[in-house]
Amino acid sequence: MEPNTTAGGDEEQHHGDDPANATGESDQKDELEMVSASHQEEQQEELAQHQPLEAEDLDFEKWKPKPKPKKTFSQKMDDLKRYLWNPETREFMGRSGKSWSLILLFYSALYIFLAAMFAACMWALMWSINPYIPTYNDRVMPPGMMMSPRGPNGFDISFNASDRSSWVKYVSALEAYLEPYDDSIQEQQNIQCPQDAYFIQDDKEESAERKACQFKRSWLRECSGIEDPSFGYSEGKPCILLKMNRILGYLPGQGTPINVTCAAKRGGQENLGDIEFFPKSIFNLKYYPYYGKQRHVNYTNPLVAVRFPRVQLDTHFSVQCKLNGKGIINDSPTDRFLGSVTFSLEVGA
Repeated sequence: MEPNTTAGGDEEQHHGDDPANATGESDQKDELEMVSASHQEEQQEELAQHQPLEAEDLDFEKWKPKPKPKKTFSQKMDDLKRYLWNPETREFMGRSGKSWSLILLFYSALYIFLAAMFAACMWALMWSINPYIPTYNDRVMPPGMMMSPRGPNGFDISFNASDRSSWVKYVSALEAYLEPYDDSIQEQQNIQCPQDAYFIQDDKEESAERKACQFKRSWLRECSGIEDPSFGYSEGKPCILLKMNRILGYLPGQGTPINVTCAAKRGGQENLGDIEFFPKSIFNLKYYPYYGKQRHVNYTNPLVAVRFPRVQLDTHFSVQCKLNGKGIINDSPTDRFLGSVTFSLEVGA
């Protein structure tokens, strides 16, 4: 009986171990299946990557975005009306009333601040500027010189004495230029200054108006346009007017009047002939110093009229007129108007 018992026991013991062994084997099988499944997925992905594209994949038309259907005019107007006012959300142009109020408040405050800052800067600037004299006037350049009339091409006077249309523009320019110099206007606004010395008026208050000396048009004689309204152009004896540029507080010549000379640079001085100056070839000292527009209200520049009575006809000249005197620069290589002016002259028959 014992052998049976032992055998039975061994059999029971053997059977008792079967569930555990079965569980271990099933776990190993599951792991193997998962590894094999992942390996198969990797192989499928590799095959998919290396597989050639099919004809359907090469049809790019299907990938393009489909065009949106066109809206009718009424639909567009409905969208516009909804954009302007959306009754559902109670929004005007995509914003609520609170949003619009905040935006308007922000920009109102911003522009008010900018306007106040600009006004403060302008006030500070105007407070620091003297309306009568420059704040800094350490260096005063010598004066330049200008002429009238000027042609359509600048400093080029060319005309035929027998052709009125060729010189009428010069006469009109001179007539307009001399209008403030009419004798009646000068007698009414300015005073007579017989002395040939600087007219100093520094004893007055800074804001007080300064008197200006008379410069009458009739003093220019043949170049005044009174006796000869054509200023000599109809006779081939043209006139030009020269003036010295205004410089605030400048005393030219250091006590000696500035002299004016004119000569031919090209064309021959003998062909240019004699030159006449009216009323004189100087700028009288009594017209200086100049006190500025605010105080020298009726000030008129003194003039020197230059007349060419015997110029050679049908000859092109280059004429240069210069200022000569103490402290004057008339040969600047960079500024051709500093102390001189150059113009071309050609008179036809």
